[in-house]
Amino acid sequence: QVQLVESGGGLVQTGGSLRLSCAASERTFSTYWMGWFRQAPGKERKFVAAISWSGRNTYYTDSVKGRFSISSDNAENTVYLQMNSLKPEDTAVYYCALKSGDALYASVNAYAYWGQGTQVTVSS
Repeated sequence: QVQLVESGGGLVQTGGSLRLSCAASERTFSTYWMGWFRQAPGKERKFVAAISWSGRNTYYTDSVKGRFSISSDNAENTVYLQMNSLKPEDTAVYYCALKSGDALYASVNAYAYWGQGTQVTVSS
């Protein structure tokens, strides 16, 4: 059973930056997507970004394009989310997730493995 552990959340002012990390306990699948999702209080969990197993393909939700960057270090089984120009509306619990296979899905239901989440708070 793959375990995912996020780190790097915290409190930052508007315009600041944070880097989230997600370490996987093992590399089980030959092809997969790693995704970041976020959930604000009282709202649904939503897709933020994803990266393919090769690292060559990335995908972002429109609201973070140009501000967030997803990357991976396959040797370390770790995925990162660099978040710049943070806004109060980015405040949420951020989760990393893993889905096997080649197809990219932005749906929560497509991802079988989840981390415990890390809180990101952006003050105005």
